[in-house]
Amino acid sequence: MAPFRYRPFRRLVAARCASSFDKTMAPVVLAFAVLDLNGSPLDLGLVIGARSLALVAFVMVGGVVADRLPRMLVLQGSGVGAGAALALAAASMYGGFASVSLLLWLSLISGAFAGISLPAIMALTPETVPGGLIRQANTASRLGANAALLIGASSAGIVVATLSSATGIVLDAAMCALMAISFTGLGQTSAVPARAGAHPIRDLREGWQEFTGRQWLWVVTVAFALVNAAAAGGLQVLGPVVADDSFGRSVWGFALAAQTGGMLFGGLTAMYWKPARALGATVALSILETCPLLVLAFHPQPVLLMLAMTAAGIAMELFGIAWDVSLQDNVPADRLARIYAYDALGSYVTIPIGQAIAGPLAGRVGTDVTLLLCAGLVVVAIAGALCSRSLRELTRNPGHDKR
Repeated sequence: MAPFRYRPFRRLVAARCASSFDKTMAPVVLAFAVLDLNGSPLDLGLVIGARSLALVAFVMVGGVVADRLPRMLVLQGSGVGAGAALALAAASMYGGFASVSLLLWLSLISGAFAGISLPAIMALTPETVPGGLIRQANTASRLGANAALLIGASSAGIVVATLSSATGIVLDAAMCALMAISFTGLGQTSAVPARAGAHPIRDLREGWQEFTGRQWLWVVTVAFALVNAAAAGGLQVLGPVVADDSFGRSVWGFALAAQTGGMLFGGLTAMYWKPARALGATVALSILETCPLLVLAFHPQPVLLMLAMTAAGIAMELFGIAWDVSLQDNVPADRLARIYAYDALGSYVTIPIGQAIAGPLAGRVGTDVTLLLCAGLVVVAIAGALCSRSLRELTRNPGHDKR
Protein backbone atom coordinates (compact mmCIF):
# COMPACT_ATOMS: atom_id res chain seq x y z
CA MET A 1 0.00 0.00 0.00
CA ALA A 2 3.05 2.30 0.10
CA PRO A 3 2.38 3.83 -3.35
CA PHE A 4 -0.93 5.24 -2.07
CA ARG A 5 1.02 7.74 0.02
CA TYR A 6 1.59 9.66 -3.20
CA ARG A 7 -1.29 11.82 -4.44
CA PRO A 8 -0.50 11.46 -8.19
CA PHE A 9 -0.64 7.70 -7.81
CA ARG A 10 -4.00 7.82 -6.04
CA ARG A 11 -5.40 9.96 -8.86
CA LEU A 12 -3.95 7.60 -11.44
CA VAL A 13 -5.62 4.61 -9.80
CA ALA A 14 -8.99 6.40 -9.81
CA ALA A 15 -8.60 7.21 -13.50
CA ARG A 16 -7.51 3.67 -14.38
CA CYS A 17 -10.53 2.29 -12.55
CA ALA A 18 -12.86 4.40 -14.70
CA SER A 19 -10.93 3.42 -17.83
CA SER A 20 -11.14 -0.27 -16.94
CA PHE A 21 -14.87 -0.04 -16.34
CA ASP A 22 -15.21 1.35 -19.86
CA LYS A 23 -12.86 -1.29 -21.30
CA THR A 24 -14.93 -4.22 -20.08
CA MET A 25 -18.37 -2.69 -20.51
CA ALA A 26 -18.08 -1.18 -24.00
CA PRO A 27 -17.73 -4.44 -25.99
CA VAL A 28 -20.60 -6.06 -24.07
CA VAL A 29 -23.15 -3.23 -24.38
CA LEU A 30 -22.24 -2.58 -28.02
CA ALA A 31 -22.53 -6.29 -28.82
CA PHE A 32 -26.01 -6.57 -27.36
CA ALA A 33 -27.01 -3.23 -28.93
CA VAL A 34 -26.27 -4.79 -32.32
CA LEU A 35 -28.28 -7.87 -31.42
CA ASP A 36 -31.15 -5.67 -30.21
CA LEU A 37 -31.18 -4.11 -33.70
CA ASN A 38 -31.56 -7.64 -35.11
CA GLY A 39 -27.98 -7.60 -36.33
CA SER A 40 -26.33 -10.82 -37.43
CA PRO A 41 -23.14 -12.34 -35.94
CA LEU A 42 -21.33 -10.76 -38.90
CA ASP A 43 -22.72 -7.32 -37.96
CA LEU A 44 -21.71 -7.89 -34.36
CA GLY A 45 -18.17 -8.80 -35.38
CA LEU A 46 -17.88 -5.74 -37.61
CA VAL A 47 -19.04 -3.29 -34.92
CA ILE A 48 -16.82 -4.73 -32.20
CA GLY A 49 -13.98 -5.17 -34.68
CA ALA A 50 -14.29 -1.53 -35.78
CA ARG A 51 -13.48 -0.36 -32.26
CA SER A 52 -10.41 -2.60 -32.11
CA LEU A 53 -9.32 -1.61 -35.62
CA ALA A 54 -9.41 2.09 -34.74
CA LEU A 55 -7.53 1.40 -31.50
CA VAL A 56 -4.75 -0.31 -33.45
CA ALA A 57 -4.67 2.42 -36.10
CA PHE A 58 -4.24 5.24 -33.56
CA VAL A 59 -2.07 3.57 -30.93
CA MET A 60 1.18 4.66 -32.64
CA VAL A 61 -0.10 8.24 -32.71
CA GLY A 62 -0.71 7.92 -28.98
CA GLY A 63 2.79 6.55 -28.38
CA VAL A 64 4.51 9.47 -30.10
CA VAL A 65 2.20 12.09 -28.57
CA ALA A 66 2.62 10.67 -25.04
CA ASP A 67 6.42 10.94 -25.29
CA ARG A 68 6.24 14.54 -26.56
CA LEU A 69 3.35 16.14 -24.63
CA PRO A 70 2.13 16.02 -21.00
CA ARG A 71 0.48 12.62 -20.72
CA MET A 72 -2.19 14.04 -18.44
CA LEU A 73 -3.52 16.28 -21.24
CA VAL A 74 -3.53 13.41 -23.73
CA LEU A 75 -5.63 11.33 -21.36
CA GLN A 76 -8.07 14.11 -20.55
CA GLY A 77 -8.84 14.71 -24.21
CA SER A 78 -9.21 11.01 -24.92
CA GLY A 79 -11.72 10.54 -22.11
CA VAL A 80 -13.87 13.41 -23.33
CA GLY A 81 -13.81 12.21 -26.94
CA ALA A 82 -14.68 8.60 -26.16
CA GLY A 83 -17.46 9.65 -23.80
CA ALA A 84 -19.01 11.91 -26.44
CA ALA A 85 -19.07 9.11 -29.02
CA LEU A 86 -20.74 6.73 -26.59
CA ALA A 87 -23.26 9.38 -25.53
CA LEU A 88 -24.28 9.80 -29.17
CA ALA A 89 -24.66 6.02 -29.52
CA ALA A 90 -26.98 5.97 -26.50
CA ALA A 91 -28.98 8.90 -27.85
CA SER A 92 -29.47 7.06 -31.15
CA MET A 93 -30.82 4.01 -29.32
CA TYR A 94 -33.22 6.07 -27.21
CA GLY A 95 -34.23 8.26 -30.14
CA GLY A 96 -35.01 5.35 -32.44
CA PHE A 97 -32.55 6.34 -35.18
CA ALA A 98 -29.84 3.82 -34.33
CA SER A 99 -28.50 1.51 -37.00
CA VAL A 100 -25.69 -1.00 -37.28
CA SER A 101 -23.77 1.38 -39.56
CA LEU A 102 -24.07 4.25 -37.07
CA LEU A 103 -22.87 2.06 -34.21
CA LEU A 104 -19.98 0.96 -36.40
CA TRP A 105 -18.85 4.55 -36.99
CA LEU A 106 -19.21 5.46 -33.32
CA SER A 107 -17.23 2.35 -32.40
CA LEU A 108 -14.48 3.57 -34.72
CA ILE A 109 -14.42 6.96 -32.99
CA SER A 110 -14.38 5.60 -29.44
CA GLY A 111 -11.71 3.07 -30.43
CA ALA A 112 -9.53 5.83 -31.90
CA PHE A 113 -9.57 7.74 -28.60
CA ALA A 114 -8.85 4.51 -26.72
CA GLY A 115 -5.83 3.92 -28.95
CA ILE A 116 -4.47 7.40 -28.35
CA SER A 117 -4.82 7.04 -24.58
CA LEU A 118 -3.41 3.51 -24.19
CA PRO A 119 0.36 4.22 -24.34
CA ALA A 120 0.03 7.26 -22.09
CA ILE A 121 -1.89 5.51 -19.34
CA MET A 122 0.47 2.52 -19.36
CA ALA A 123 3.60 4.68 -19.27
CA LEU A 124 2.35 6.96 -16.50
CA THR A 125 2.78 4.63 -13.50
CA PRO A 126 6.58 5.07 -13.09
CA GLU A 127 6.09 8.85 -13.00
CA THR A 128 3.82 8.77 -9.96
CA VAL A 129 6.00 6.84 -7.47
CA PRO A 130 9.71 6.46 -6.65
CA GLY A 131 11.61 3.80 -8.59
CA GLY A 132 11.73 1.37 -5.68
CA LEU A 133 7.93 1.14 -5.59
CA ILE A 134 7.31 0.30 -9.26
CA ARG A 135 6.36 -3.34 -8.67
CA GLN A 136 4.06 -2.47 -5.76
CA ALA A 137 2.53 0.38 -7.78
CA ASN A 138 1.84 -1.87 -10.77
CA THR A 139 0.27 -4.53 -8.58
CA ALA A 140 -1.85 -2.06 -6.61
CA SER A 141 -3.05 -0.11 -9.66
CA ARG A 142 -3.92 -3.30 -11.52
CA LEU A 143 -5.85 -4.57 -8.49
CA GLY A 144 -7.92 -1.39 -8.51
CA ALA A 145 -8.39 -1.56 -12.26
CA ASN A 146 -9.45 -5.20 -12.07
CA ALA A 147 -11.96 -4.42 -9.34
CA ALA A 148 -13.47 -1.92 -11.78
CA LEU A 149 -13.38 -4.58 -14.49
CA LEU A 150 -15.30 -6.88 -12.18
CA ILE A 151 -17.96 -4.24 -11.54
CA GLY A 152 -18.12 -3.29 -15.20
CA ALA A 153 -18.46 -6.87 -16.43
CA SER A 154 -21.21 -7.79 -13.99
CA SER A 155 -22.97 -4.44 -14.50
CA ALA A 156 -22.93 -4.86 -18.27
CA GLY A 157 -24.68 -8.22 -18.16
CA ILE A 158 -27.23 -7.12 -15.56
CA VAL A 159 -28.02 -3.78 -17.23
CA VAL A 160 -28.56 -5.18 -20.74
CA ALA A 161 -30.65 -8.04 -19.33
CA THR A 162 -32.85 -6.03 -16.94
CA LEU A 163 -32.92 -2.56 -18.54
CA SER A 164 -31.50 -2.10 -22.04
CA SER A 165 -28.30 -1.97 -24.02
CA ALA A 166 -28.84 1.80 -24.40
CA THR A 167 -28.75 2.24 -20.62
CA GLY A 168 -25.49 0.31 -20.54
CA ILE A 169 -24.00 2.66 -23.13
CA VAL A 170 -25.03 5.67 -21.01
CA LEU A 171 -23.28 4.19 -17.98
CA ASP A 172 -20.17 3.54 -20.07
CA ALA A 173 -20.14 7.14 -21.33
CA ALA A 174 -20.33 8.37 -17.72
CA MET A 175 -17.22 6.34 -16.88
CA CYS A 176 -15.32 8.02 -19.72
CA ALA A 177 -16.28 11.40 -18.29
CA LEU A 178 -15.12 10.31 -14.84
CA MET A 179 -11.79 9.22 -16.31
CA ALA A 180 -11.24 12.68 -17.80
CA ILE A 181 -12.10 14.33 -14.47
CA SER A 182 -9.73 12.06 -12.55
CA PHE A 183 -6.85 12.86 -14.89
CA THR A 184 -7.60 16.55 -14.46
CA GLY A 185 -6.80 16.14 -10.77
CA LEU A 186 -3.59 14.24 -11.43
CA GLY A 187 -1.50 17.36 -11.71
CA GLN A 188 1.79 17.74 -13.55
CA THR A 189 3.97 14.64 -13.77
CA SER A 190 7.63 14.16 -14.44
CA ALA A 191 7.11 13.34 -18.12
CA VAL A 192 10.30 13.81 -20.15
CA PRO A 193 9.79 16.75 -22.54
CA ALA A 194 10.37 16.38 -26.25
CA ARG A 195 13.99 16.78 -27.35
CA ALA A 196 14.96 19.82 -29.34
CA GLY A 197 14.37 19.18 -33.03
CA ALA A 198 12.65 15.87 -32.41
CA HIS A 199 10.52 14.63 -35.30
CA PRO A 200 7.65 12.12 -35.07
CA ILE A 201 9.16 9.84 -37.75
CA ARG A 202 12.49 9.88 -35.95
CA ASP A 203 10.69 9.11 -32.69
CA LEU A 204 8.97 6.12 -34.28
CA ARG A 205 12.23 4.83 -35.74
CA GLU A 206 13.98 5.17 -32.40
CA GLY A 207 11.17 3.32 -30.68
CA TRP A 208 11.27 0.56 -33.31
CA GLN A 209 15.01 0.06 -32.76
CA GLU A 210 14.37 -0.22 -29.03
CA PHE A 211 11.55 -2.69 -29.63
CA THR A 212 13.32 -4.99 -32.09
CA GLY A 213 16.57 -4.91 -30.12
CA ARG A 214 15.09 -7.05 -27.33
CA GLN A 215 14.11 -10.53 -28.49
CA TRP A 216 11.97 -11.36 -25.47
CA LEU A 217 9.91 -8.23 -26.12
CA TRP A 218 8.93 -8.88 -29.73
CA VAL A 219 8.56 -12.64 -29.21
CA VAL A 220 5.93 -12.11 -26.50
CA THR A 221 4.22 -9.42 -28.56
CA VAL A 222 3.88 -11.73 -31.57
CA ALA A 223 2.62 -14.60 -29.41
CA PHE A 224 -0.06 -12.51 -27.78
CA ALA A 225 -1.14 -11.12 -31.13
CA LEU A 226 -2.37 -14.66 -31.80
CA VAL A 227 -3.71 -15.19 -28.27
CA ASN A 228 -5.66 -11.93 -28.34
CA ALA A 229 -7.13 -12.70 -31.76
CA ALA A 230 -8.36 -16.08 -30.54
CA ALA A 231 -9.82 -14.63 -27.34
CA ALA A 232 -11.49 -11.72 -29.15
CA GLY A 233 -13.13 -13.91 -31.74
CA GLY A 234 -14.00 -16.73 -29.37
CA LEU A 235 -15.22 -14.74 -26.37
CA GLN A 236 -16.26 -11.26 -27.53
CA VAL A 237 -18.04 -12.40 -30.71
CA LEU A 238 -19.06 -16.03 -30.20
CA GLY A 239 -19.54 -15.76 -26.43
CA PRO A 240 -22.67 -13.58 -26.66
CA VAL A 241 -24.00 -15.82 -29.45
CA VAL A 242 -23.60 -18.95 -27.29
CA ALA A 243 -25.11 -17.05 -24.35
CA ASP A 244 -28.25 -16.12 -26.28
CA ASP A 245 -28.58 -19.73 -27.49
CA SER A 246 -28.08 -21.39 -24.11
CA PHE A 247 -27.55 -19.97 -20.62
CA GLY A 248 -28.65 -16.34 -21.20
CA ARG A 249 -27.21 -12.85 -21.07
CA SER A 250 -27.10 -12.48 -17.29
CA VAL A 251 -24.96 -15.59 -16.91
CA TRP A 252 -22.60 -14.29 -19.58
CA GLY A 253 -22.17 -11.06 -17.62
CA PHE A 254 -21.37 -13.01 -14.48
CA ALA A 255 -18.94 -15.18 -16.45
CA LEU A 256 -17.06 -12.06 -17.48
CA ALA A 257 -17.15 -10.96 -13.85
CA ALA A 258 -15.70 -14.35 -12.83
CA GLN A 259 -12.81 -13.77 -15.22
CA THR A 260 -12.19 -10.41 -13.62
CA GLY A 261 -12.45 -11.99 -10.17
CA GLY A 262 -9.70 -14.35 -11.26
CA MET A 263 -7.63 -11.33 -12.28
CA LEU A 264 -8.10 -9.86 -8.81
CA PHE A 265 -6.92 -13.11 -7.26
CA GLY A 266 -3.99 -13.16 -9.65
CA GLY A 267 -3.00 -9.67 -8.53
CA LEU A 268 -3.08 -10.71 -4.88
CA THR A 269 -1.03 -13.79 -5.73
CA ALA A 270 1.58 -11.62 -7.45
CA MET A 271 2.23 -9.85 -4.14
CA TYR A 272 3.66 -13.07 -2.72
CA TRP A 273 4.65 -15.22 -5.71
CA LYS A 274 7.75 -13.62 -7.23
CA PRO A 275 9.65 -16.17 -9.35
CA ALA A 276 13.08 -15.15 -10.59
CA ARG A 277 11.99 -15.67 -14.19
CA ALA A 278 8.48 -14.30 -13.80
CA LEU A 279 7.84 -13.40 -17.43
CA GLY A 280 8.61 -16.86 -18.79
CA ALA A 281 6.63 -18.56 -16.03
CA THR A 282 3.55 -16.41 -16.57
CA VAL A 283 3.66 -16.79 -20.34
CA ALA A 284 3.50 -20.56 -19.77
CA LEU A 285 0.53 -20.13 -17.42
CA SER A 286 -1.32 -18.24 -20.15
CA ILE A 287 -2.23 -21.62 -21.66
CA LEU A 288 -5.16 -21.46 -19.22
CA GLU A 289 -6.80 -18.97 -21.58
CA THR A 290 -7.94 -21.99 -23.60
CA CYS A 291 -10.24 -23.09 -20.75
CA PRO A 292 -13.29 -20.86 -21.45
CA LEU A 293 -13.02 -21.51 -25.19
CA LEU A 294 -13.14 -25.26 -24.61
CA VAL A 295 -16.07 -24.98 -22.18
CA LEU A 296 -18.09 -22.88 -24.65
CA ALA A 297 -17.34 -25.42 -27.38
CA PHE A 298 -18.04 -28.65 -25.49
CA HIS A 299 -20.30 -27.94 -22.52
CA PRO A 300 -21.56 -24.35 -22.01
CA GLN A 301 -22.72 -24.96 -18.46
CA PRO A 302 -22.70 -21.93 -16.10
CA VAL A 303 -20.67 -23.30 -13.17
CA LEU A 304 -18.03 -24.86 -15.41
CA LEU A 305 -17.81 -21.65 -17.43
CA MET A 306 -17.33 -19.58 -14.26
CA LEU A 307 -14.43 -21.81 -13.18
CA ALA A 308 -12.82 -21.67 -16.60
CA MET A 309 -13.10 -17.88 -16.80
CA THR A 310 -11.64 -17.55 -13.30
CA ALA A 311 -8.62 -19.68 -14.23
CA ALA A 312 -8.06 -17.64 -17.37
CA GLY A 313 -8.31 -14.40 -15.38
CA ILE A 314 -5.66 -15.54 -12.89
CA ALA A 315 -3.25 -16.38 -15.69
CA MET A 316 -3.94 -13.11 -17.52
CA GLU A 317 -3.21 -10.95 -14.48
CA LEU A 318 -0.03 -12.76 -13.43
CA PHE A 319 1.28 -12.30 -16.96
CA GLY A 320 0.15 -8.66 -17.13
CA ILE A 321 2.02 -7.69 -13.96
CA ALA A 322 5.18 -9.52 -15.03
CA TRP A 323 4.98 -7.85 -18.44
CA ASP A 324 4.56 -4.31 -17.08
CA VAL A 325 7.39 -4.71 -14.60
CA SER A 326 9.68 -6.21 -17.26
CA LEU A 327 9.08 -3.26 -19.57
CA GLN A 328 9.48 -0.62 -16.87
CA ASP A 329 12.66 -2.27 -15.61
CA ASN A 330 14.31 -2.45 -19.00
CA VAL A 331 13.09 0.44 -21.15
CA PRO A 332 14.18 4.09 -20.73
CA ALA A 333 11.40 6.31 -19.39
CA ASP A 334 11.52 8.71 -22.36
CA ARG A 335 10.86 5.82 -24.77
CA LEU A 336 8.43 3.80 -22.67
CA ALA A 337 5.22 5.13 -24.24
CA ARG A 338 6.49 4.29 -27.73
CA ILE A 339 7.43 0.78 -26.63
CA TYR A 340 3.95 0.35 -25.15
CA ALA A 341 2.58 1.62 -28.47
CA TYR A 342 4.53 -0.96 -30.49
CA ASP A 343 3.51 -3.62 -27.98
CA ALA A 344 -0.15 -2.62 -28.26
CA LEU A 345 0.06 -2.40 -32.05
CA GLY A 346 1.60 -5.86 -32.33
CA SER A 347 -0.62 -7.47 -29.71
CA TYR A 348 -3.88 -5.87 -30.81
CA VAL A 349 -3.53 -5.65 -34.60
CA THR A 350 -5.02 -9.12 -34.97
CA ILE A 351 -7.98 -8.49 -32.64
CA PRO A 352 -10.25 -6.89 -35.28
CA ILE A 353 -9.24 -9.66 -37.67
CA GLY A 354 -10.24 -12.29 -35.13
CA GLN A 355 -13.48 -10.49 -34.39
CA ALA A 356 -14.37 -10.07 -38.06
CA ILE A 357 -13.50 -13.66 -39.01
CA ALA A 358 -15.14 -15.46 -36.07
CA GLY A 359 -18.74 -14.82 -37.17
CA PRO A 360 -18.42 -15.88 -40.83
CA LEU A 361 -16.21 -18.84 -39.89
CA ALA A 362 -18.76 -20.01 -37.33
CA GLY A 363 -21.45 -19.73 -39.97
CA ARG A 364 -19.45 -21.96 -42.30
CA VAL A 365 -17.94 -24.63 -40.01
CA GLY A 366 -20.04 -24.19 -36.86
CA THR A 367 -19.57 -22.32 -33.59
CA ASP A 368 -18.10 -25.32 -31.75
CA VAL A 369 -15.42 -25.95 -34.37
CA THR A 370 -14.50 -22.26 -34.50
CA LEU A 371 -14.06 -22.17 -30.71
CA LEU A 372 -11.81 -25.24 -30.90
CA LEU A 373 -9.71 -23.57 -33.59
CA CYS A 374 -9.34 -20.51 -31.34
CA ALA A 375 -8.13 -22.71 -28.47
CA GLY A 376 -5.63 -24.42 -30.76
CA LEU A 377 -4.26 -21.06 -31.85
CA VAL A 378 -3.59 -20.13 -28.21
CA VAL A 379 -1.66 -23.37 -27.64
CA VAL A 380 0.50 -22.82 -30.75
CA ALA A 381 1.26 -19.21 -29.77
CA ILE A 382 2.31 -19.97 -26.20
CA ALA A 383 4.44 -22.96 -27.23
CA GLY A 384 6.17 -20.88 -29.88
CA ALA A 385 7.00 -18.07 -27.45
CA LEU A 386 8.53 -20.45 -24.93
CA CYS A 387 11.00 -21.63 -27.57
CA SER A 388 12.81 -18.31 -27.05
CA ARG A 389 15.72 -18.63 -24.62
CA SER A 390 15.75 -14.86 -24.18
CA LEU A 391 12.22 -15.05 -22.78
CA ARG A 392 12.76 -18.10 -20.59
CA GLU A 393 15.88 -16.63 -18.95
CA LEU A 394 14.77 -13.01 -18.49
CA THR A 395 15.06 -11.96 -14.84
CA ARG A 396 14.24 -8.76 -12.96
CA ASN A 397 16.98 -6.16 -12.77
CA PRO A 398 15.41 -3.08 -11.15
CA GLY A 399 17.44 0.07 -11.04
CA HIS A 400 19.92 -0.97 -13.72
CA ASP A 401 21.11 1.41 -16.43
CA LYS A 402 18.30 1.24 -19.01
CA ARG A 403 20.39 2.84 -21.70
